[in-house]
Amino acid sequence: MELRYHTPLSAEEQIAHGVTTPQRMAIADKVRFSELDSQNHVNNKAYISWMESARVAYSDAYCLSFFDQRPRFMVHSITLRYIREMVIKESYIATCQVTAFRNSSYTLEQQVWSGDMRARMQAVIVLDKPDGSGRYPLPEGLREQFMSLDGARDER
Repeated sequence: MELRYHTPLSAEEQIAHGVTTPQRMAIADKVRFSELDSQNHVNNKAYISWMESARVAYSDAYCLSFFDQRPRFMVHSITLRYIREMVIKESYIATCQVTAFRNSSYTLEQQVWSGDMRARMQAVIVLDKPDGSGRYPLPEGLREQFMSLDGARDER
């Protein structure tokens, strides 16, 4: 199966390209020269950029319709584990899925795959009101979607 770039991938496409447990959002791309370090391995910053692209695609596709006004999606914290190096022209898939949520935040499990898992990150995302005046509570419908479609835990 040919790998489609810059477009959300189906569960079948993810499995065909090595993702062992398909995630709700998965986007493929290829390593560029500008993403390499002095040892010709992918720079650590590139992994974060790839995961950020998947996170934004996830938010746009699955979260925004629940809000009257676009909240501020803020990265509160991340934990990132680099598993195996990557090099130029490798195709990869960046995945994203919500694993837990609270009143105004949620936790994302994100991974980078290229035949096997190359990096894994957990990110806590906090929602603020558009004007920055305080937290923006997660709408009930969004919480229900996190549980039913992502299998997320309610940690309130």
